[in-house]
Amino acid sequence: QVQLVESGGGLVQAGGSLRLSCAASGHTFSNYPMGWFRQAPGKEREFVAAINWSGGIPRYADSVKGRFTISRVNAKNTVYLQMNSLKPEDTAVYYCAAGGYSGSPSMYDYWGQGTQVTVSS
Repeated sequence: QVQLVESGGGLVQAGGSLRLSCAASGHTFSNYPMGWFRQAPGKEREFVAAINWSGGIPRYADSVKGRFTISRVNAKNTVYLQMNSLKPEDTAVYYCAAGGYSGSPSMYDYWGQGTQVTVSS
């Protein structure tokens, strides 16, 4: 089992920045590729970014490319999502997930509880 706890969400004005963190415990964190997803009210959960076990070759949704950066520090069992130039359409609950390196939520084995990000216009 892997337990994931997200933090760092909040309310920010458009154009601002936030950094989300996801702390993992349980099985060896460095064995797992990690991803971030988000879900807005009334919408399906959508892929945001993913990173492989070593921290190289990140993947991004087109909607966040150039604005968001995913990274990880295996020594701290933590994955991050740096979000810059935030837009109101980025408003959602953001979830951390472990076990996949894919845009499909079904490819991930473990999920955090989510953290709310709200971007005001």
